[in-house]
Amino acid sequence: MTGAEFLSLATLIGLAILGLALILVVVRIVIGPTLPDRVLALDALTTVGLGFVCVIAARTGLMLYLDIAIALALLGFLATIAFARYILARTAANRAEDIRARAGEEG
Repeated sequence: MTGAEFLSLATLIGLAILGLALILVVVRIVIGPTLPDRVLALDALTTVGLGFVCVIAARTGLMLYLDIAIALALLGFLATIAFARYILARTAANRAEDIRARAGEEG
């Protein structure tokens, strides 16, 4: 087995594994019972997409795909931070609403 054949086989196996991971992540996004579960699944989806881009870069030999991978990683990181801030703000608003409701019941 030559190096090119091994690389071709390894990238095919990698794409198959990433395809399975993609299916599992999409299932998690759909059935995730809570918002944080869905946010983590979206972060995993970004990671799987990053894996696809890197494997395709290795398969084709085009290093331009690595620039796309870097941009995708940055975008995924920023999206995760934005979702985390949204969840924290939503949780704080819910807590404040609960405190006001309890104060209204007591007073």
